[in-house]
Amino acid sequence: MHETIKAVRLEHIREAESESRKLFTLSNAEITCAFHESFPEYQPTPLINLANLAHELGVNSFYVKDESYRFGLNAFKSLGGSFCLGKYIAEKLECNISELSYEKITSPDIKSKLGEITFVTATDGNHGRGIAWAANRLGHKAVVYMPSGTVAERLNNIRKLGADASITEFNYDNTVRFAAESAKKFNWVLVQDTSWPGYEKIPGWIMQGYLTMALESVQQLEGVVPTHIFLQAGVGSMAGALAAFFADYYRDNKPLITIIEPNKADCIYRTARANDGTLHTVKGSMSTIMAGLACGEPCTIAWDMLRRYAEVYISMPDYVAAKGMRILGNPSGSDTRIISGESGASTSGFVCELMQNESLDYLRELIKIDSDSKILCFSTEGDTDRKNYYNIVWDGLYPSF
Repeated sequence: MHETIKAVRLEHIREAESESRKLFTLSNAEITCAFHESFPEYQPTPLINLANLAHELGVNSFYVKDESYRFGLNAFKSLGGSFCLGKYIAEKLECNISELSYEKITSPDIKSKLGEITFVTATDGNHGRGIAWAANRLGHKAVVYMPSGTVAERLNNIRKLGADASITEFNYDNTVRFAAESAKKFNWVLVQDTSWPGYEKIPGWIMQGYLTMALESVQQLEGVVPTHIFLQAGVGSMAGALAAFFADYYRDNKPLITIIEPNKADCIYRTARANDGTLHTVKGSMSTIMAGLACGEPCTIAWDMLRRYAEVYISMPDYVAAKGMRILGNPSGSDTRIISGESGASTSGFVCELMQNESLDYLRELIKIDSDSKILCFSTEGDTDRKNYYNIVWDGLYPSF
């Protein structure tokens, strides 16, 4: 545990709103949520009030949105995948997504107009599973490429949904490039949850898909306004979308937003620290237990949202996420148990470490967290790698790399 937590705070500069900002408004979140509600499997995921943990940490309240219940897939990513496919189909049909529903898209009439579409993506697990599920439910085909080192359980979960899935010899970012090349070669539709110059429309749709869990959370809070929101970032797509949404929703009462990354894959933190107008990347294997966050190149749209609406950026060691997994899985008093994977528990683990580690006084001051703080975190996945989950929470074992 010799690795340290690093932090940087950015002050926002007033500037003109970008066009991408319009994707993440309350009105668009309502359209997104209405589309997801049309799926037979839809149920809002629970927002858990961890009152006992809040008391032990010395904060006012601690809420965790548990995405392990999302569409029966144990992670939130199906929101982006399904909405993206819906938007693509709506564009092909020259109509608005608000005119479509699950029932209409899967009708014989629409199927005869579209034929079978092949969607291709690269994934570390959850995004690819979401794309495979959405393609399967909507009657289309999915091809999924996964980076070297992917565990068999994540691969098999995707194959069970009918996708053509395989593990490459590349890291995550080079697997994305391989998927993009395959899309061009075979005339497939690339549905990637990161953007780059010239490829931003579809990633924007995926980011919009994540707004459903944000809208659900503010509705479930029933008027409670969080003072602090903690969001985990890989390429930053989910974090960027939610940061922009919360800025639009809360306006003058916007919570302070903190972005969490593993220190072996902290491209967003490095970009914020440099603050020089360019994106900064991480190369190599990016060996971290937080597999869902092991991404080395920031999403362009996401960074544009984060630099406008997120204040604090954290790069942290794996042991902090492992602490979050153990605490959520072994709740205090009558608090509800949350089964949260390595990436899902990263934000809760950070908050607990922040409040329990006396050496982090400076960081509590930086984030301005105290006994009045009302905290919101998102557990973005459950035990998607069950073997590793039990290694960590039962035996305290995980790779030190």
